[in-house]
Amino acid sequence: MPKARLLIADDHPLILEGLRRILEPRFEVVGAAGDGRALVAAAERLKPDIVLLDIAMPLLNGIEAARQIHEFLPRTKIVVISQQADRHYVQAAFRAGASAYVIKQSAAADLLAALDEVQEGRFYVSDTVSKGMPEALLCATRNPADLFGAELTPRQREVLQLIAEGKSAKEIADLLKISPKTVEFHKASIMDELGLRTTAELTRYAVAAGIVPA
Repeated sequence: MPKARLLIADDHPLILEGLRRILEPRFEVVGAAGDGRALVAAAERLKPDIVLLDIAMPLLNGIEAARQIHEFLPRTKIVVISQQADRHYVQAAFRAGASAYVIKQSAAADLLAALDEVQEGRFYVSDTVSKGMPEALLCATRNPADLFGAELTPRQREVLQLIAEGKSAKEIADLLKISPKTVEFHKASIMDELGLRTTAELTRYAVAAGIVPA
C-alpha cells in the first residue's frame, strides 16, 4: 500500500527535522511549514492525507490553521502535537477539526500510535491529557472535545458541581430552591448527555473537566 502523505508544521527547525526523521520510514512527508499561514497555503496546494501541526506558531496559530484546513480539506486528518496539556487547548483543537492531540513530552511511540488511530478513522488523546477521565468517556469513536466540557446548560453544570461535591439530592434542592425530583431529572439528563452511568463517574468527569477542583 502507498504511504500516507503527511504535511508537518512547527516553528522550530530542530523539531521539524526530528519529526521528519521519526516519520519518514512510515509516511511520505510531502512538506514542512514554519508558520500557520505557510501551513494553510501548503495544505491547500499539496492536499495531504494528514497534517501534523503545533499550536504555538507565528502569523497564524495552530488552532485557527486547523480550522481553516478542516474547512477546505474535511477528509484530511489533523494531528496536533503541543506542549500544552490544558483542557481548553485540547477542546479547542478538537472543535477546530483535529482527530488527535499528542503532548510533545510524550515518546515517539505515542505520536505513531496517534497517527495509526486517525488513519483508521478514530480519535486519539495522549494519556497525559486523558488521565482521570471516566473510562466510559474514553471511546475512540467519540470526539474528545466532549470530554472537556460537553454542552451542558448552566443549571446542569450547577447540579453536576454539587453532586461532585458530595451533596444529596435534598441538599442540592434546598440550595437551588428546586424540588428533589427536579434535581434527579437534571442528574439523569447530565448522565444521558455525557454517556455516564454512576455518580462516581460523574464526579470524576467534573474533576477532570475543571468543574470542581481536584
